Amino acid sequence: MEFLTNIIDILLNVDKHLNDIITDYKVWAYFILFIIIFAETGFVVTPFLPGDPLLFAAGTLIAGGNTGLNIFLLAFLLCIAAITGNLVNYSLGAYFGPRVFRYNNKFLKLSYYYSTKSFFSKHGGKAVIFSRFFPVLRTYVPFVAGIIRMKFPKFLYYNISGGLLWIIGFLALGYLFGNIPAVKENFTWVILVISVATTLPPIIGALYNKYRKKHPKVI
Repeated sequence: MEFLTNIIDILLNVDKHLNDIITDYKVWAYFILFIIIFAETGFVVTPFLPGDPLLFAAGTLIAGGNTGLNIFLLAFLLCIAAITGNLVNYSLGAYFGPRVFRYNNKFLKLSYYYSTKSFFSKHGGKAVIFSRFFPVLRTYVPFVAGIIRMKFPKFLYYNISGGLLWIIGFLALGYLFGNIPAVKENFTWVILVISVATTLPPIIGALYNKYRKKHPKVI
């Protein structure tokens, strides 16, 4: 319960926590942000890391002009983190295969595997791009891509494309709009809206698929 409380606190106050990191660690903040983005995309057991809010907050703080960080350097480093993270996740999936889901623990549930595989069947390689914008999915999709042996050149193309769109897109949103007075004064609510907007679609999709399986159409 305490873990969940801490995650919610970090999520809703990501700007304050990020500002503390930048103030305390200066240039090392680049490395810390790199590790967070790499871990969220590179390890299937870390889907709880706040990628979207973190990127938006980083863009906002840099636009404010008091961080000492360069938006272009940060974007470059985080694009590398997102792309290499997915490559590691894909490699782990290819190495371990579907047997890792047989234990059905809280991180590697069979339901996650089947829902992610279903996501692939509907969207193909574009699922790698789409998943970038949805928490949990962006952690599991590259892993499942490795498990099902998606062709590596195809995965690499969509991985790079999705990584660039995700990192640059959210950093740019924060940089351009984060310091608008209405946004700045309601930053917690903006972060909450971003989190809900990116989290709900996969949940709704999973519930819908579950409903369809229980209530198949009668022809």
